[in-house]
Amino acid sequence: MNWLHPTDKNLLFTKNDKEDPRLGECVQLIAETALESISSSTDIAILGYPDDEGIALNGGRVGAHLAPKEIRTFLYKMTPHPLATRMPAIADLGDLHTSQPLAARHEKGREIVHGLAQKNIRWISFGGGHDYGYCDSTAFVSAFPNDAVVINFDAHMDVRPTDKGFNSGTPFYRLMTEFAGKVDFAEVGIQNQCNSKFHMNWATDKGASIFMLDDVNEKGLQTVLASFLKGKEKKKIFLSVDIDAFTSNEAPGCSQSWTTGLFTRDFLASLQWMIANFDVRGMGIYEVSPALDQDKRTSKLAALLSHNFIFAQLNKG
Repeated sequence: MNWLHPTDKNLLFTKNDKEDPRLGECVQLIAETALESISSSTDIAILGYPDDEGIALNGGRVGAHLAPKEIRTFLYKMTPHPLATRMPAIADLGDLHTSQPLAARHEKGREIVHGLAQKNIRWISFGGGHDYGYCDSTAFVSAFPNDAVVINFDAHMDVRPTDKGFNSGTPFYRLMTEFAGKVDFAEVGIQNQCNSKFHMNWATDKGASIFMLDDVNEKGLQTVLASFLKGKEKKKIFLSVDIDAFTSNEAPGCSQSWTTGLFTRDFLASLQWMIANFDVRGMGIYEVSPALDQDKRTSKLAALLSHNFIFAQLNKG
């Protein structure tokens, strides 16, 4: 069967003005049959997970299945960074089909991302539920065993056990169960009201580093990240971004948002710092829910994070 649904070419925005180029003009739509032949000259690959079944199974509010299309709509309308010396080469792989069982979808997502990672192609994935953080993180770690760093920005630990099945609360239980001792893993921005002491102790016992939102507020996001990343300068990094890590004022369109959380300005500065100083290979953005959004601000935030990821990589040279 075909696992990927191609992205609508009408999303590839252009002003048809050479003095006002847009990112939609530098996107190549990749057919599933051409995945193996993606060029190593690709700057960024984009993959969508239009699936919120895992959110529903975890008791959350659905709507995130609409996110990949909405995020692309805003991203592909954006102008290139003014300091960029060239347009990025973006390969859009389309969206994962949701007709098969959830576990099969997770395995196929993992397979696709593993192929990208092995080819040293950087990627951004658009969820969908955070259960797809399992696909991205385990694909990344299996591609770079003992050389991988995973950082989860989130209000929640997402280390719920899988005895009741897979859902948006289980991705890092699955990661740390499968790869305990083989990955440097951090949870950043974790909020006191969202996590049980049992889950926090379990993650710590598995080797996770936990930085509460209180730590971030006291010390600053970049300082917290610098303390975790010290000595890891030669390792490779994957960033998992659950959009509910941000304040509800900045990201109201998600399954569960709080007035407390990270701020866009701090995150963007830290993202640019990480890319400039470390080998950041991929980023997943999850749980954006257009159906719950206000003024499309959450989808725009996800597009903005993606824009900064792309051009921080490109400007790094």
